[in-house]
Amino acid sequence: MTSRPPVPPFTRETATQKIRMAEDVWNSRDPEKVAAAYTPDSRWRNRAEFLTGRDEIVRFLQRKWTRELEYRLVKELWAVEGNRIAVRFAYECHDDSGSWFRSYGNENWEFDENGLMRLRLASINDLPIQESERKYHWPLGRRPDDHPGLSDLGL
Repeated sequence: MTSRPPVPPFTRETATQKIRMAEDVWNSRDPEKVAAAYTPDSRWRNRAEFLTGRDEIVRFLQRKWTRELEYRLVKELWAVEGNRIAVRFAYECHDDSGSWFRSYGNENWEFDENGLMRLRLASINDLPIQESERKYHWPLGRRPDDHPGLSDLGL
């Protein structure tokens, strides 16, 4: 079985590392890379969609990033205990008509002993924003280390 350190039980430090790794891979917008961090039978609730397994995750992410253009994401630790991490996040993107959105959410994550996520429960709300209201301006890809996080941005 593949191992994805850090592995549970998590501390605040290792949970923060795990969250940044997840943020980085999501900001790659590579569905295959993202799906590799989940167990083969991982279960998701993403808004009103329920997914099971890596193949469904890949298809979901392909659809997502076809609609959500110039996607940039920031995640932050909310709570941690054992093999579970609670995360809050916000991402910005625009649609094919150029309308911008900031999506806010919370995720509850549960990991197996190898550090692969077996359960992801996400609640997300979308807020239309003007392009001038954007807070994420780094080049597509990994958020720079010196870019403010959610709390620093007042999000």
